Amino acid sequence: MKPEQFVHSFLFTVSVVMLIATPAQGEQIPGKDVKSSFSHTETGESSNQALPLLSKSQAVEPIRKIRHLNEITQPLTNAQMLVQSSTLSQAGSSAVIEVTGVQVNLTDKGVEITLETSSGDKLQVLGKSEGNVYIADIPNAQLRLAEGNAFRQEKPVAGVTEITVSNQDANTIRVTVRGEAGLPQVELFDSDEGLIFGFITVPSSTPSTQEAGTAQTPETQPQQEPETAQTPPSQQPSEGETQPQQSEDETQPEQPAAETDEPIELVVTGEQDGYTAPNATTGTRTDTRIFDIPQSVQVVPEKVIEDQQVIRLDEALNNVSNVISGGFDTGSEARYTIRGFDNAPVLIDGFRQYDFQEVPETANIERIEVLKGPASVLYGEIQPGGIINVVTKKPLSEPFYEAELQFGNYSLIRPRIDLSGPLSTDGKEFYRLNLAYLNSDGFRDFDQNFEQFFLAPALTWKFSDRTNLTVDLQYSYRRRPQDNGLVAVGDKVIDLPRDRVLNEPDDYIERNFVNTGYSLEHRFNDNWTIRNAFRYVTSNVFSDRLTIPIAFDEATGDLTRVYAYDDFNSDDYSLQTNVVGKFATGSVKHTLLFGIDLNRNNSTSYARANFSNPVSINVFDPVYDSSPRPDLNDLLFDSKSTTGRLGIYLQDEIAFFDNFKLLAGLRYETVNQKVQNEPAFFNSGDDTSQFNDAWTPRIGIVYQPIKQVSLYASYSQSFNPNVDNFSADGGLLEPERGRGYEIGIKTELLEGRIFASLAYFDITKTNVATEDPNFPGLGFSVVTGEQQSKGFEFDISGQILPGWNIIASYAYTDAEVTDDTDRSIVGNTFIGVPKNSASLWTTYELQSGSLQGLGFGVGFNFVGERKGDLQNTFNLDSYFLTNAAIFYRRDNWRFALNFKNIFDVNHITGVPFSRISGIYPGEPFTVIGSISVQF
Repeated sequence: MKPEQFVHSFLFTVSVVMLIATPAQGEQIPGKDVKSSFSHTETGESSNQALPLLSKSQAVEPIRKIRHLNEITQPLTNAQMLVQSSTLSQAGSSAVIEVTGVQVNLTDKGVEITLETSSGDKLQVLGKSEGNVYIADIPNAQLRLAEGNAFRQEKPVAGVTEITVSNQDANTIRVTVRGEAGLPQVELFDSDEGLIFGFITVPSSTPSTQEAGTAQTPETQPQQEPETAQTPPSQQPSEGETQPQQSEDETQPEQPAAETDEPIELVVTGEQDGYTAPNATTGTRTDTRIFDIPQSVQVVPEKVIEDQQVIRLDEALNNVSNVISGGFDTGSEARYTIRGFDNAPVLIDGFRQYDFQEVPETANIERIEVLKGPASVLYGEIQPGGIINVVTKKPLSEPFYEAELQFGNYSLIRPRIDLSGPLSTDGKEFYRLNLAYLNSDGFRDFDQNFEQFFLAPALTWKFSDRTNLTVDLQYSYRRRPQDNGLVAVGDKVIDLPRDRVLNEPDDYIERNFVNTGYSLEHRFNDNWTIRNAFRYVTSNVFSDRLTIPIAFDEATGDLTRVYAYDDFNSDDYSLQTNVVGKFATGSVKHTLLFGIDLNRNNSTSYARANFSNPVSINVFDPVYDSSPRPDLNDLLFDSKSTTGRLGIYLQDEIAFFDNFKLLAGLRYETVNQKVQNEPAFFNSGDDTSQFNDAWTPRIGIVYQPIKQVSLYASYSQSFNPNVDNFSADGGLLEPERGRGYEIGIKTELLEGRIFASLAYFDITKTNVATEDPNFPGLGFSVVTGEQQSKGFEFDISGQILPGWNIIASYAYTDAEVTDDTDRSIVGNTFIGVPKNSASLWTTYELQSGSLQGLGFGVGFNFVGERKGDLQNTFNLDSYFLTNAAIFYRRDNWRFALNFKNIFDVNHITGVPFSRISGIYPGEPFTVIGSISVQF
């Protein structure tokens, strides 16, 4: 990249960031001070005023005081009438109510939560319980807080470990209250301020209600209602839903109690559809706070995907430090590098994709979780750099409908729909359906389009409040031009137009992918849960029109190629069973995970070529279709493989104190592979088999010196049999081994609205499989020895101010070969791994005024210089890409224009296969527009 281009791009990006940041800092945000709104005042007559909806001419009057339950002498609405069954048809058609404030206060019974609405706005509640957690879904409502559209408060009172309020989807607020030793009892009140939840807690020293039989919860024994407050049959809760109790205060209020409690400070955090996510399942296979995981875990939420108009997975992963996309065949297969190590696995809902990794469609992605470092203890055979887990959208209990149309240059068109809601009136069956279609010419000079279709239905059955089953299917079809990329000349990539095609323009690849299965969960009691899940994945990669480069004359520019045919099929069966239990040994708390993974993979590979009649093309003056395609008489390979995998693992999350925790785990893994080879061009046809097993541990500690800071250290190992790699004679390679050390710090800033992490890592891998340099581009591998990657990473994301979001990252990586039979490459840098890389994306949306809903975004991606092969014979230049966006939200509509690579920087992406294959030019200046509506 030229220096003047770098400076121009950098100055532009910084200028725009400052431009959008300045109004955010100077603008007065309507609302109330968080801490003052949660302060107790003297008891007496309430001076609260109804909080009006924000408008152009109205100012919001802050609420100075909130009445306690025992101060409310006559609720306006009976508590039972507030609880609405899922059969209410009018719920889906009423206007969305804005909840503009949240109050939390201690009471003599426990704790109360008030959701403040405009005068006269009444909220409906659909309550349920899961173990010690009370969950209330409030349809036709959305949080609109000045401090951020969600919050979490930890341990507000003895017996309650956490309270959260967030937007469950575009039409529903979810309130969750997690009891420490039992399910809190709930009382509902309607008042002039809004809806009040009152919770009677079960102290931590009291046995669980289900075990002791005391303090009966609404789930087990609803309190009988007075005769004057009967609920119509149509409004009775369905089975599995929790019916909140009517408080005695409705008929016989207690005298106001003297207030001696200290003010409660609210911890505001990003909502799940914001720029941060407090929890992640990938790190421990349990729903654990990222703060409590002694490894680096980064999350790309759906909100970021929407704001950046992401179409491909690699675009979303640009937001995560030390993750590099290694494109293959113009994006038809997922190849990613994490912390310098290539071929990081992509999981879908916790399940590994074996053989060719299909690129997950972004249409049904809820969030992307990246776990860095060796993680074989939970996920078996993987590269030591880390894993990528795509979490898909699940059925919703309330109606949700979204339609979007994306369009752009290169004739891009991509319609998409997302539908969800209940299937029955009893609230026990739910569905979700995602559909997407894409058609585009692309910027490369091919004769055919990119086309893909995606379908993803899902169904959930709630058999009871303890048992649920989800069945889903994902089908994708892709037809894309085959792309071998460019070539290297000397120590750099050849200087050619980025649209130049060096294979035949009508070469293509078709991929069919089906991923289906179920997930069954049952809670034995409040502390023990079993989860069983099964996946069947079948994929087919086919093309009868391929051109493979085999040699290049740098002096003349003649590229020698052979015509080929390829047909690959894979059937994959996976079964996971996890048991999670929570218990205590004295004062020490445990979350125990025991699991078993089973997998069987059957694959067939068949390819032919014609090495007798190679065809040359001059890269500077190409002439396509210069000769007819010959008969493909040379069998390149013809093999069948069967691989069986078994993993047994045990993990314990141990909390010695609230601020000191230990995570320890151990896995035993076996892999048994058999390969049947037919006599082919590169092997004698001998059958081979191999059995590998390994023990892989992980141990880590977490210490929180203060509530907002988490310090951690960990050690882990990886194990990766080379089941996907073959030598040129058809034999199997020795398994790879990895070990990693990591220390880091995680912190929450700005009252929890910002999450940041800093990590140092040191990873070593032995028995490394790399491409056989004697057969470039043909998929054969050799074992080269030992590789090491070390460095540090920084990630930050969240909400700086109301309407101002940010996600950014930086990584420094020193990755090199430390031992090899070829001594000439010892000390060389890994392929495609930059020493420095960084990203930034920030948006600001106007919160009030006549232009409320108008927003802007700007960001950049920087990738430093990289080496193009393991011999370090050529370089890939650094690049700095600038991106921007403008969008507007109005009611349920959203309009957006995104501009990518604004300065049209020429750059090379990915990880090359060799000097003559896999060197892919990046996209030029691209504009993507979108129109979407939710209802």
